[in-house]
Amino acid sequence: MERKSIEVVAAILICDGRLFATRRGYGEWRGWWEFPGGKIEPGESHQEALKREMYEELATDMEVKDLLVTVEYDYPKFHLRMHCYLCSVLSGGLTLLEHDDSRWLSKENLYSVDWLPADKAVLAAIEEIL
Repeated sequence: MERKSIEVVAAILICDGRLFATRRGYGEWRGWWEFPGGKIEPGESHQEALKREMYEELATDMEVKDLLVTVEYDYPKFHLRMHCYLCSVLSGGLTLLEHDDSRWLSKENLYSVDWLPADKAVLAAIEEIL
C-alpha cells in the first residue's frame, strides 16, 4: 500500500532579526511549534495557497517572496513535502485564528520551543539568514 503524501506551503516570516513561530492549537500535534501555512488546494500555485492560508490562519495579507527550502519528512502516518517561502506582512496584525500561541524567536532562542520534526529541519537554513 502506498503511503499517503501531503504537500504544503509554509511562511518564513522574519522581522528585525527574529522569526515568527506558531503553536498548534488542535489535532494530534497540538502544542508543537510550526511555521504557519497549510495544504495546497487543487489548481492553486504555491504562492496563492500561502496567501490564502495566511489570511485564514492569521487574518494577514502576506507578500510571498523567494523559496527558502523544500523539506521532505516521513511522519508515522504520511509523507510530507513542505515548501517554505520567505514572506513579509502587507497588512493585518498576525491574529491567531487556528493556533493557540505565537512567538518571535531570535537566533539564540530558535530551539527554545518544541518544533514539529519537519519544521525543525528548516531551522539550519533560517539560521544562515538571521
